[in-house]
Amino acid sequence: MGAILGAILIGISLGVFGSGGSILTVPVLLYLANMPANMAIASSLLIVALISLFGGALATHKRLVSWRHVWLFGLPGMLGAYGGAWAGTAVDSRIQLLVFVVLMIIAAVMMWRKRGNQDTQPSDIKMLRITLDGLIVGAITGFVGVGGGFLIVPALVLLGGVPMYLAIGTSLMIIALKSFVGFAKYYTALSAQGLQFDWHTIAIVTIAGIVGSFAGAWISARLPRDKLQKGFAIFLIVMATVVLTQSVL
Repeated sequence: MGAILGAILIGISLGVFGSGGSILTVPVLLYLANMPANMAIASSLLIVALISLFGGALATHKRLVSWRHVWLFGLPGMLGAYGGAWAGTAVDSRIQLLVFVVLMIIAAVMMWRKRGNQDTQPSDIKMLRITLDGLIVGAITGFVGVGGGFLIVPALVLLGGVPMYLAIGTSLMIIALKSFVGFAKYYTALSAQGLQFDWHTIAIVTIAGIVGSFAGAWISARLPRDKLQKGFAIFLIVMATVVLTQSVL
């Protein structure tokens, strides 16, 4: 039951902010579904991929996805995700979780400082920087099992010249692509070690996350976005503290 409620919270975050929800997936699987750290990180990638693909499909139907930028950012992101997943299978899971804690703090700071009604002006496409950014964010995705939407959306707008109204849908498709690739690497490596994935929990968390995304869209239309973002930022700091004290130290 706790895992279902946590998954709904993941979906709500995605529905309200367009990012941030996937960073909760690993703690939900660790502490509410009682998965080992390496399995939680690997399973998180598949859950994030499926939820993002669902949201991206809805955005595609509404013509809110720039496919040119999906491939421009997504192809190096897929390469980075594979490399990050390879590195993740080769290190102690506590190192992965420590990097994860740092990312949660970065995400919290960005959520706290970002204004909900802020309109960032798009710029010309910076090919080299967006390729490098795709590689880096992809590597982070594969290494710690997060989608990285809080990094992809600004990169699409500032480096890719994508209008904000297209950035979220485009980001979701990019997240889906690189998360599937990262999961494929983890699946191969962990299955070779004789480890079994909990497909039942993965399915439940994915479905609950999708349901939660609809609730998040409803909440976003009715509550002040700035206060929601600051509340979520505080929650991320609390979760980062829990992961650090319970699983890293």
